[in-house]
Formats: sequence, C-alpha cells, structure tokens
Amino acid sequence: MTDVRAAFRRFWPLTRGDRGGLLVIVGCVVASAFAETASILLFAHLTDTALRAGSLAAFWGPAGAWLGVAVLGAVVGYLGNSLAARTAERFVLRLRASVFRHVQGLPPHFFRRHRRGDLVERLTGDVEAIEQLVVSGVVGAVSAAFSAVFYACAALYLRWDLALLTFGLAPLFLLAARRFAGRVGTASRDERVADGALTSVVEESLGNVVLTQAYGRGADEERRLDREARAWMRASVRGARLGEMYAQSVEVVETLCVLAVIGAGVWEISAGRMTLGQLLAFAAFIGYLYPPVRSLGQLGLTLTAATAGAQRLGEILDAEPAVTDPVRPVPPWPVRGHLAVHGVSFRHPGSARPSLRDVGFTAGPGELVLVTGPSGAGKSTLATLLTRFYDPARGTITLDGVALPDLPLAFLRENVALLPQERLVLNGTVRENIGCGRPGASDAEIERAARDAAAHDFVTALPDGYDTLIAPGTAALSGGQLQRIAIARAMLRAAPVLILDEPTTGLDAVAARQVVRPLRRLMAGRTTIMITHDLTLAPDADRILVVDGGRLVESGTHHELLGLGGTYARLCHPLPEAVTEPARDPEQTMVLRW
Repeated sequence: MTDVRAAFRRFWPLTRGDRGGLLVIVGCVVASAFAETASILLFAHLTDTALRAGSLAAFWGPAGAWLGVAVLGAVVGYLGNSLAARTAERFVLRLRASVFRHVQGLPPHFFRRHRRGDLVERLTGDVEAIEQLVVSGVVGAVSAAFSAVFYACAALYLRWDLALLTFGLAPLFLLAARRFAGRVGTASRDERVADGALTSVVEESLGNVVLTQAYGRGADEERRLDREARAWMRASVRGARLGEMYAQSVEVVETLCVLAVIGAGVWEISAGRMTLGQLLAFAAFIGYLYPPVRSLGQLGLTLTAATAGAQRLGEILDAEPAVTDPVRPVPPWPVRGHLAVHGVSFRHPGSARPSLRDVGFTAGPGELVLVTGPSGAGKSTLATLLTRFYDPARGTITLDGVALPDLPLAFLRENVALLPQERLVLNGTVRENIGCGRPGASDAEIERAARDAAAHDFVTALPDGYDTLIAPGTAALSGGQLQRIAIARAMLRAAPVLILDEPTTGLDAVAARQVVRPLRRLMAGRTTIMITHDLTLAPDADRILVVDGGRLVESGTHHELLGLGGTYARLCHPLPEAVTEPARDPEQTMVLRW
C-alpha cells in the first residue's frame, strides 16, 4: 500500500479544477446509495402489508413511494456517472498533456535509451491506469464505502443480532484481497512491460519494412513479434487467472454468508420473531452489503495494478531535462548573429570518452563556417550545443556576446535555426510543413519561401498543390524535394544564425545540385555553420574547421588547408579521381577548381 499512497500523492494535484465536481459526484453516490436502501425497506413494507394481506388498497402507497425513490435514484445515478466519466477523461487529458509537455523537453539521449513503442504505451495505457488510481478509484471507494454503511445500518435496524453475526464474515473479503494484491501487482507490471515491448516491435517493424523486404527478414520479424506477443500473453493470462481466482473465491464466501443468513432467518420466522418481509429485506441488505465490501477488496487489487503504470510513468517524469530556461533571462534584443565558441568540451551522457575537447572558433553575419572531419569526430555534437540541446561541460558559447544559458530557449531557437540531417516531416499539408517555420505566416509568405527554396514548381504540380497531405515515411516526395521543403521552412523562419547538419546527405548528384542553389540563398547574409562530409561548398566557405577525435585539428580556407597536406587534404583527395567527365553544373564543380 505504500506504493499506492505514493502514486496517489504524486498525481492527485492534477485533479485541481475538478475537485468541486468530485464532491458533486460523491453527493450523487451517497444519494444513490440512500435511494437503494430506501427501496429495499419499501419492498419489505410492501411485502408485509400488501402481499401478505393480499390487499390491493395497501399496495398503491408503498408502490408509488418505491417508484418515486427508484426514479430519483436513477436520475441521481445518471448525473453522478456522467459527471464521473467527464471528470475521469479530463484528468486523463490533463495528465497526458503534462507528461507529453515534459517529454518534449527531454534531451536526445533519453530517446535513444527508450524504445519509441514503449514510450507510446506509457503515454496511453499507463496514463489510463493512473486514472483508475486517482479518479475512478476514489469514486469507487466512496461509492462502495457509503453503500456498505447504509446497508449495514439498515440491517442493524432490522435485526442487530443477525447483522453483527453477518458482519463478522466481512473481513474475509479484505483478507482475500490482501492475499492476492502482491501477485496481481507483479503480474500487472509484467503485462505493461510486455505490452510496451510488443508495441515497440510493431512500430520498429513497420518503420523498417523496406529493410525487412530487401534482406528477406520477414520470418525473423515474425519470430521477434511472436516472442514478444507470447511474453505479453503469458503476463496477461497470469493476471487474468489471479483476478478470476479472487472473484470466484469471494463468490463462494458470499454465497455461504447469504445462505447462513437465510437459514437463520427461517429459524427466526418459525419462532415468530421475524416476518417474511423482514427476512427478505434483511437478506437483500446482506446481499447488497457484500458486493460493496467485495468491491473494496477488488479496488485494492485494481489500485495495486495501477501502481505499475504509475511507476512506469514516474520514470519519464523523473527524467531531468538537460537544459532549462534561466531564472533571470537576458531581455530580448535584435540579434545580429555574432557566434563565439570558447574552449568547449562535452561528453554525451553514458559515453566513455569526450565528443568535443577544447574547441573554439567565431563566426559573424554573412560568414560561412564549414565544419568537416571523419565520421564520429564530434561534428554533429557541435550542432546540439549551438542549438542548446545540451550545455558544454567546460567552456562557453555566446550569441552577440551573451552566453546561451542566459537566454530563454524559445528566444534562442527563434534566432538560431537548425536544418537537421534527418528530413523531418509533419503529418499535415505541404503548407503546414513550411508554415511551422514561423507560426502565423501568411500564404503569400509561405509561397515566397517555397520559391526561394526552389520548391514552388514541384509543390504546385502535386495533386492538391500546397494542400497536399504528406506524412513521415511516405513516398509522396523524394529526398531532394523534402530537403527543399525543409529549406523553405528555414527561410521562412529568417533566423540570423543558421546551423546546417549534413544538408545534402543521402541525396544523389542530381538532387544535391537542386539543393545547393537554394542553400546559397538561405545562407546569404546569415551567420552559417555547415556541418558536412560533402565538400561541394568548401571553396565558398570563409573558414573551414576540421574536427578529428573531438579536437579542432585544422582551421583555414579551402586553399590554405589543401596546402597543409593534412586531414582536410586527405578528405578532399578522392574527389577529383571520382570525376570521369566535366560536370555540367558549375555550381557543383566549384570543389574541383583546385
């Protein structure tokens, strides 16, 4: 129960705003339980006055009162249950939004350590489980408790001695629930973990379907899915068996209790100490009393199972963002774009060696600084630091002389635009994909950005033009077209600092040629840091930084670095040999002029 209380305390604050509604629900629950109690007493009265005497005249009064109480109970029950459903869904909506907001601020390494399918399951199934703990659990507990109290009081009113004898059997239900609670909790945790693993396998397989088909891995993927599905099935069946074992055990105990009451009542009737109506009413109260008591025991099992979801969701909420907004941020100003990196060192969380060591350089408006080097040298790490996904372990990065940690994240990322290596696509129209670069941009501004990115012609050729729907993983657009959409998005943002991370990676020669010209327009007048293996634009760079092993090993212009005969020269050397005929696009042959 310690885990249940801890989970309840953690998530109860999210009911703020609905607690008045919860009080109304409790009132409806109390009124409904009172109406059911009154109905049973009226039934006893009707039996002893009308049925026993066979008097129709004695029937109408109790019958009318019984119907009125039933209608009142139905109305109150409907209002309470409707409000409870609305309150529960509002809580789920609020909790899911809170967790999702937290997830969006977590650092990249968090998502590399957690499978995407498992995170999806935590944001869906586990959130629903917590609602059972915090909202439905509270309503259910109050409902069961008041029902049990009313029925117990009515039973004491009819025959206190028989009632006390019956109450002595009630702890059997709670004892049974306590005996099953630990095993049900373990089974629930196993089931949720297995459910997350199963969702992950499905998500990964669908995302890699081309790889699966190309390498004939269909049977392997089916076996992987079968393995996780069987683990989920075992955990699910184990939980179902435990729940059913508890339910059937309690059913037997409840039947024995009711039979004992009826037997005692028959003895009392034969001795003239009890009427038939009283016996039927007493038996009804006892019959109604045990289900709430049983529900309280079942609720304990449900809450124990819900703590498994709370623990899994707590793992997400306990993960700390790598960066946060400053307590006293620097007021916004018109950013010019002077970027300076001073002695920066950084090691990724969990990594054994530094990704960057004592790196420093500067870049100003209108400059193109090209960062290159072997794979794994630490180039892309620089992009995550410049956009402040992480803060360096040592050294500082400044924008117009202001350290990045002193800037609000929203202001920083509004003025430092990232064109990432992945061609990121939103599930929406082409217009929405470009427009997310600057929310509120007009259609004319979006189309102008598309023209500048050389995307307007192919967009207008699509079936619905700018209103054509595209989605991640679809084949509606080629890699080069998606990159030009991304360039249009960056152009619309109009940030004074631009970070390009491998802008031509994965593109063939034709697609790369189509991207270079809009890239030049995008970089014009901006402070541009281009991280790339493709040295097409190297001759145009104001400065080239060569990173190797996390260190800045060379710095200079294209011609200066070639003359050194070092790492940069080795990176460039294969390029002329790969050309067998003159290239037709002069913009793509600049790298060969040397």
